[in-house]
Amino acid sequence: MKGKATTDCFLTFIVDGDKYRTQLSRKYTLRKPYEPVDPKKITAFIPGTIKKVLVSEGSKVSKGDKLLVLEAMKMNNSLLAPEAGVVSKVLVKSGQNVSKNQLLVELK
Repeated sequence: MKGKATTDCFLTFIVDGDKYRTQLSRKYTLRKPYEPVDPKKITAFIPGTIKKVLVSEGSKVSKGDKLLVLEAMKMNNSLLAPEAGVVSKVLVKSGQNVSKNQLLVELK
């Protein structure tokens, strides 16, 4: 699949030899560019309540270790360490309500 932007906010695609043309919305053209996630910053992927904090500052963690339990929509979600490291900050406590994308734990 190839794509080429034209000056009038249209995009032309060629997929398996067939040509397609689509108009890009203003919202799409003004969107924030994608930024890779920092694996050292653990954030809430959904609003909810912190049920358990399983680490403290200075704790060594391995990839896959449980850091917290986040309850959302009556389900307990274990948040795991994406990589090995040391916990530098724990920014939440048990019973605390958190919003989506709120920073919960930082690793170093």
